[in-house]
Amino acid sequence: MSDKPKDFWDKVQIVLQPLGGLLTAVAVAFVGFKGSRVLDRRQSADTNARLYSELMSRREEAESSLRKDMLVSIIEKFLAPQGDALDSKILNLELLAYNFHDSLNLKPLFRDVARKIPRAPGPEQEGYRERLYRVAREITDRQLFALEGKGRSFRRSVDLEELARAGRAGVAVDGESLVVDGLQTDVEMRVLAADPVQQVVRVRLEVKAATSDQPDTRATFEVGWFDFPMIDNTRLASNVRCAVALAAFSPVSADLTTICFPGEYASLKDRPYYDEVIRKLREAAGEGDLP
Repeated sequence: MSDKPKDFWDKVQIVLQPLGGLLTAVAVAFVGFKGSRVLDRRQSADTNARLYSELMSRREEAESSLRKDMLVSIIEKFLAPQGDALDSKILNLELLAYNFHDSLNLKPLFRDVARKIPRAPGPEQEGYRERLYRVAREITDRQLFALEGKGRSFRRSVDLEELARAGRAGVAVDGESLVVDGLQTDVEMRVLAADPVQQVVRVRLEVKAATSDQPDTRATFEVGWFDFPMIDNTRLASNVRCAVALAAFSPVSADLTTICFPGEYASLKDRPYYDEVIRKLREAAGEGDLP
């Protein structure tokens, strides 16, 4: 059988058949090269992330170990049977306050040092007292500054002369409606008494929840220079905290700062309730609030 003459398309097929194989090989090589580069970059990123995580973990461990050693050393000096000089105690308290104010309730130590100041020689008492109260004011300001970035606050002034005339009924201060984490709470407060010598104010706090399914919160407590908002606060519904801090005190008036903030920004020692943890997990999973 004689061969038929090849037409144009037969000639095109003869030319393109080896070229198609070549193009396929080039495409496979290109995809392999690009895939290898992507895998290399991903592996490099994963390696860098692990290295960074390991470095941060070791840094936190070293810092935690240093803070633990410092804490143990200072606490041992406070609890030692022999009493150190008052100047040394105030210095140790300053170290504790500036380094551990967000994780320790230092109010007992502040009050213990304040009780010992009158035993010091007369000329030194005022200096010790000024150091002690200066540290307390600085810690309160630091904590309020940190919490105001996540919560809401308001400040009210109380006339101490009017409070003395009011007697046991106390004086009501103007309330405020605050929104924290999308939840509205109405905060009302009444000042019941004040101690000008100790510079302490007794208040009754009432927080009304905006929704009917959340209970109102009422609490009565004293507020002084040694009550820090991250530590001394009232737990409200929906893991919100409310704290009252003393901002200023004079013979005629006292200024109080009230702040409401999310519970996760409270002190490290204040662990959330289990129902709050479960509710947060369900919200993150899109399941809504607890029934």
